[in-house]
Amino acid sequence: MSRITDIAVIGGGASGLAAAIEAKNIMPQARVVILEKLDRVGKKILATGNGRCNLSNINMSPEHYHGSVRNAMRIIMSTPPAKEFFGSLGVICSADPKGRIYPKSNTASTVLSALRLRAAEVGVTERCGFEANFIESAPDCFRISSTSGEKYPCKRVIVAAGGYAAPQFGTDGSVIRLLRSKGCHTTKICPAVAPLRVRPELLKGLKGIRAKGRVTAYSGGMFLKEEAGEIQFTDSALSGICVFNMAHLVSQYDGKLTLRLDLAADMDTEQLVGYLRVIQYQRGKHTTEELLTGLFPRNLALYLTKRSLGRSLTDDIASLKDSDLRQVAQLVKNLDFDVLGSAPWKEAQVTCGGISGDCVDDRLQLRSEKGIFLCGEILDVDGDCGGYNLQWAWSSGIFAGRNCAESLRGELI
Repeated sequence: MSRITDIAVIGGGASGLAAAIEAKNIMPQARVVILEKLDRVGKKILATGNGRCNLSNINMSPEHYHGSVRNAMRIIMSTPPAKEFFGSLGVICSADPKGRIYPKSNTASTVLSALRLRAAEVGVTERCGFEANFIESAPDCFRISSTSGEKYPCKRVIVAAGGYAAPQFGTDGSVIRLLRSKGCHTTKICPAVAPLRVRPELLKGLKGIRAKGRVTAYSGGMFLKEEAGEIQFTDSALSGICVFNMAHLVSQYDGKLTLRLDLAADMDTEQLVGYLRVIQYQRGKHTTEELLTGLFPRNLALYLTKRSLGRSLTDDIASLKDSDLRQVAQLVKNLDFDVLGSAPWKEAQVTCGGISGDCVDDRLQLRSEKGIFLCGEILDVDGDCGGYNLQWAWSSGIFAGRNCAESLRGELI
């Protein structure tokens, strides 16, 4: 029994590190080990927020979260906000004008270093290069098997191994498959906080263009969601934060999702038509190629004019009818793209779907296997872009670590 670890945390990412630290805070005498698949913990943390680590957001509210874990918001509100949690680790944080919280250093390495320093300080052990592939239930403990055949005995397990997003950082969904063998079931899984694929021929000439606007999601004409921001065009997808926040809808409306772009959100249709009439007066002798170049980057201006008029752009602007101007304005305000699906997993920041909320109790313990706790992205919770997913990682990790440690009371001397 002396060789049996008290708590083994599968996965050394954001939620796993938070869980291990909190477990030691609650039960200092407990032996806690992190079993990490890669050669070091926290590699995915270093990539978050484009290397700046968007820790959280000051605007915490339920509409920013999606999934089947019904008490997700209660878990978040019952744990320290990221600013407070990292302040206790010596990291000063601040919010930008949009409420996104970053470390003052603006580097993700600051965050990872603080987590590792605290973990080492409280006595958490790291065991890297351990790829878990099975959890065996024995009468006196669990035995976590690795792909190399090693077995790690422990009294409790916290599974914090992530989902499928960004497999280059070790999160390839293998532990979700492991949990299915423990009686867990998953909701529909797809990339979230990710670009959305559309027909490539509809994006011809737009690659690399960025434009501010409003994105509205529809399914069969039914309004679903709306968000404003910068829209980015690639050769096969729409991107940008306002598009990322629509990606979770693919799981529910796959094949029936349309994005409508309003590229002149600061004007209504009549104002835009009025602007085009002024341009017709000012640039009447020029070809229709110049109709929108005062409003958009040239390639986007040409694309919109040609797609709306459906003819060559060699005619003079003066030759356009008022109905033509109105047609152009309508397209600028209602540029529709049918969504073919999400971008590949390597381009996704988060997993939509995961282990269903029905599989865990209010303490994030498996209903089918007492002594196994879950946290982070492996659960069916995903948040909008802007720090919401990392806040879930910290909060659910702290919550699972706390409950797991408390479940050991009376067993440790």
